[in-house]
Amino acid sequence: MAAAAASADMFDEIVMAEERFRGEGYQEGYAEGSHLGAVEGRRYGSLHGAKIGSEIGSYLGFALTWQCLLQKYRDDKNSKKIRALDSLIGMIQKFPYEDPTYDKLQEDLEKIRGKFKQVCSMLNIQSDFRIGTERSSLTF
Repeated sequence: MAAAAASADMFDEIVMAEERFRGEGYQEGYAEGSHLGAVEGRRYGSLHGAKIGSEIGSYLGFALTWQCLLQKYRDDKNSKKIRALDSLIGMIQKFPYEDPTYDKLQEDLEKIRGKFKQVCSMLNIQSDFRIGTERSSLTF
């Protein structure tokens, strides 16, 4: 009877080996996939964050430059433009750069883009912001 029990245990080991190896393979694959997913997510987040930072930085540079230019010629016509520029600058300064989990990030970014287009329209400037892999540019 002991031989039969040993034979049954050996048979169970062979039958269960596939299940055991499948479980071990799953655990190894899950761990590797989690690691690679975190690395890929970090890389994507850095790239996307840099693009947004470049875009927002260009808007701020544009607004500050025009604000300085219009300060010299302050009149009723330019005061509307200056107020719009001040509003754009304020929106950019309140933008939560340090909080990637901010739930209204995309909404606020769209508001800034809209305000930028409004300012460009008021200044009679064509706005075309492009972000490419080689460079980002703001053309007028």
